[in-house]
Amino acid sequence: MYYQIKDTLTECAAKDIGNRKIPYVANVSLEEFEEKKDLFDMGIDLDLHAEGDDITEIQVNYDSLTGSFAIPDFTSIDSPPHTFLFAIDERGIVILDDDGTAQKILDRIQTSKRWKLPSIERFLYDFLEGIVTGDLITLEKYEKEMDAMEDRILAGVLDGIMARLVDIRSELLDLRTHYEQLVDLGQELEENENGFFQTKNLRFFRLFIERAERLLSNVASLREHTMQVRDLYHSQLEVKQNRNMSFLTIIATVFTPLTLITGWYGMNFKYIPELDFKYSYPIVAGVCVLIATTILIILKKKKWF
Repeated sequence: MYYQIKDTLTECAAKDIGNRKIPYVANVSLEEFEEKKDLFDMGIDLDLHAEGDDITEIQVNYDSLTGSFAIPDFTSIDSPPHTFLFAIDERGIVILDDDGTAQKILDRIQTSKRWKLPSIERFLYDFLEGIVTGDLITLEKYEKEMDAMEDRILAGVLDGIMARLVDIRSELLDLRTHYEQLVDLGQELEENENGFFQTKNLRFFRLFIERAERLLSNVASLREHTMQVRDLYHSQLEVKQNRNMSFLTIIATVFTPLTLITGWYGMNFKYIPELDFKYSYPIVAGVCVLIATTILIILKKKKWF
């Protein structure tokens, strides 16, 4: 797809992007770019066939800015990100996108944005905003999920908490890296080393940097929240273990004297006078009950249970 940056992002024919008075945006596949390199007249210092490291980055070249985007799949952040390449000069922007991610952003811009003072900088701002649109809602979902985890932990339901918490920390680490890379990219654009952008429009890049930094700050807060949930989990686990130990201690305290009595009368001596007394059994049974009851009363007064 080919567009001109007018008061809206206006679709045009490939031949129209040669108009040097109107900046353009081209979203093409790698194959199409190779076929129409001369049309863009853009010296791109980028190995289009190299497999990247799935990162967002930008490089300043003599006559262009080149780089790549790696956008997390928020339906499954552990999955490989959506990636595409780009190149920018003073005339326009070429996006090399094979999976349709960039095209979705362009479609939203085309249908929802109208510019009083159209420019490459304004388009780039809206495009970058399109990358992070909805991210705050996703981060709020993490916050609500961890709040629900805390409620479950306090209710004594610990199953599955730690495994999910580890997953969340890993996902937040990926998001932190993503926003850090976006901040770096925005700062490189704001630097305007090649002078492609109008000085008065560099504020758009500053606005985006500030938004990316806020998202980065939110991710940092969420990672701290995971630490709090983890500490609460371990605290409740210790409480649960202490209760189990207290129960076992009570059982051991009650049955220790009873074990002594049964062991005493279980010895293989020929002469034990009590064995000849007909009330020996009920007396011993009564003594055992009395001992157990006394121990339980004492433990209850000491608030062991």
